[in-house]
Amino acid sequence: MYINIYQLAIIFSLLFIVWVLESVRKGKLQEKYSIMWVFFAVVLIVCSAIPSMSLMIAELLEVKYAPAFIFLVGFIFLLLYVFHLTKIISQQNRKIIKLAEEIAILN
Repeated sequence: MYINIYQLAIIFSLLFIVWVLESVRKGKLQEKYSIMWVFFAVVLIVCSAIPSMSLMIAELLEVKYAPAFIFLVGFIFLLLYVFHLTKIISQQNRKIIKLAEEIAILN
């Protein structure tokens, strides 16, 4: 049995969706963060199920090698997501400092 990269990507994406949903069910991941991961996996499934679509988009953007385009899109997605998480950490850090100051005043 021969499995090509597109079938492997579909299998990986489906397993990833199950893993994300199981993490939400167990309370290890909040729903608001899981939405982006499920969306990313669905996009990967669509791109893998219809390889001509990624080839067409790559041609429109004048990218010579379509898998490189998919890799670039994934890399940009991860960069944006890391920036989003960094913003959340910064906000939580400010809240923790403010809460520690209020507790210190109360004591």
